[in-house]
Amino acid sequence: MSFANLSGLARQRPLRVLLVNAGEADALTWAGLVQPLRMAAAMLGRDAFQLETMTPAQVVLAQPGWHIALLVADDADRTMAPELARAVIERIRSAEYWGGVGAGVLWLALAGVMAGVRVALPWALYGDTESITDRAILTQHLFELDGRHLSCCGGAASIDFALTLVEHLCGATVQASIKENLCIERVRSHDERQRIALQARFGALQPRLSEAVTLMETNIEEPLSTDDIANLVGLSRRQLERLFKQYLDSLPSRYYLELRLQRARQLLLETNHSIVQVGLMCGFSSGSHFSTAFGALFGNTPREERQRKLAN
Repeated sequence: MSFANLSGLARQRPLRVLLVNAGEADALTWAGLVQPLRMAAAMLGRDAFQLETMTPAQVVLAQPGWHIALLVADDADRTMAPELARAVIERIRSAEYWGGVGAGVLWLALAGVMAGVRVALPWALYGDTESITDRAILTQHLFELDGRHLSCCGGAASIDFALTLVEHLCGATVQASIKENLCIERVRSHDERQRIALQARFGALQPRLSEAVTLMETNIEEPLSTDDIANLVGLSRRQLERLFKQYLDSLPSRYYLELRLQRARQLLLETNHSIVQVGLMCGFSSGSHFSTAFGALFGNTPREERQRKLAN
């Protein structure tokens, strides 16, 4: 589901957003999330946007009715007492959209309320995922919206997540003002990858998988064939495809294509290279193939992506 679906909440007034801080107040995960939302609330006023920040103990006594509710904690934070955790999770699930940020994502998955849901788990917590892989679908993205469920890997990505929420809840003008105040030039999209996640999760157990992905990442302009990659890492094509399917739920060719398109999107947003140049830099000799593949993954054309950059 696209984050654009949240735009429907923007018509509801006042918009109530709840952040439950189950960690430290000075943690980057919390600060990066709360500050942009506080600025948006201040700009719009309480008649339009009400941001409520609470501790776990406070939220179980609070009056529900939130449009968005998030359980927030840093990677290093300990989990809550089981009884309190159950009460907090029950409370936030009453919101129209709900989920977790940082370690909060793991706690929700461990509670069994993210079954079958795509979640963006912090890469540092991948070692704790054995008991939840049958309940949640782990992605390598910075943040996710799946149905009513929101998740963000936390850390610096909390800022991108918060600004994405601001854009869809409050409008591009409000987001642009906050970006300027915070000296932020670009907001990373939800489907950009946690670059360390693959090595953290699979590096020791599946070194050939990590090596294959590294080859892809370092050969964007002149892509290697699947057979070439398999040979370079010492596997057959079928063995390589089996690894990708088992651990990344994708084929090598599809995964490679998405890497190239992610890089193309980054270049469109961050550089002044022409669209043709960007396509060539990412291994697309045909402009029509580049445009079609880009549109299939992101829902808009390279030209529309560049225009979005210029509009901001």
